[in-house]
Amino acid sequence: MTGREEEMATLETVYMGIHLKNPVIAGAGPLTANMAHIKALEEAGAGAIVTKSLFEEQIQLDRFKLDEEREQYYYRHPEMVTVGAGQEHAGPQEHLYWVKKAKNECRIPVIASLNAVNRETWVEYAGLLESTGVDGLELNFYNTPETFEKSASDIEKEQLITVRAVLKKVTVPVSVKLSPFYTNPLHFIQQLDAAGVRGIVLFNRLFQPEIDIHEKKHVFPFYPSHPEDHRLPLRFAGLLHGSVRADICSSTGIYEGADAVKMILAGASCFQMVSALLSGPEKIKNILSSITDWMTKNRYEKPDDFRGAMNRKNTKDPWAYTRSQYIKWVMQSDAVIGKKKAP
Repeated sequence: MTGREEEMATLETVYMGIHLKNPVIAGAGPLTANMAHIKALEEAGAGAIVTKSLFEEQIQLDRFKLDEEREQYYYRHPEMVTVGAGQEHAGPQEHLYWVKKAKNECRIPVIASLNAVNRETWVEYAGLLESTGVDGLELNFYNTPETFEKSASDIEKEQLITVRAVLKKVTVPVSVKLSPFYTNPLHFIQQLDAAGVRGIVLFNRLFQPEIDIHEKKHVFPFYPSHPEDHRLPLRFAGLLHGSVRADICSSTGIYEGADAVKMILAGASCFQMVSALLSGPEKIKNILSSITDWMTKNRYEKPDDFRGAMNRKNTKDPWAYTRSQYIKWVMQSDAVIGKKKAP
């Protein structure tokens, strides 16, 4: 680049049709559950934020509490049996008000996150979240195995029906955040893409159970991601780019500018950060600076210039994204344990 070209370098990108000043998205988590933190993320340079998720459990708990409050009067004075009559469950209004406040006070795009179970809840609250004025909606799909009877195809079919129902309900762009535990994520993502989903977020980081052997009880500790965890979304970004219309948003294990550059080279339009930001929102500034330095060194003016340059179709190694075993270890086990092969 010449000096003039360096001045023109930009990190601007587009995700789900939403213009972002850079590809850094603060993902749904503890930092996007507080306005002070959100403002700090914005000031640090985040391109967008995903608000903390609204969970089915919150919705159902509110409904249960309302029913409980109604019923406590039923067996008192006859004149009190109509207390609450005709009153409908208002839902977790506090969360909706808070999302609206985040949208009104932020200068960057705000994406709402929904984590439901029942199809009716998905559709109802997708509409309510859209009414807050958010720029987009992120649906968190996962299914924790609880029964032996439900097949993988049954689960995927139900999720696709839900997606179509939500897309029919709302007009804002919709993304789906997936777990990696599909038999063939590529096939399912292709179906989501055909349904009209505008973004695919790879991947959801799920809580896993743990056992405290001293207290002999189950515990659910919070484990942040690790830098090595970026390899899984990297693989699928490289496999998907150029084969689906939906934008790819990588998530999990992105800690440094180098991790971000890798994701864009593989084909991601943007990337979400949560764990890395727990050390402080200034991490965003460091990553943006690192990406800009790398672009300048490699004479790129914008992310579009190198996005997907090393996806499956463009890489020199045709097996880079499909190899699943360490060939050297499989074919030459002696190399692993440090022994010489017998003559």
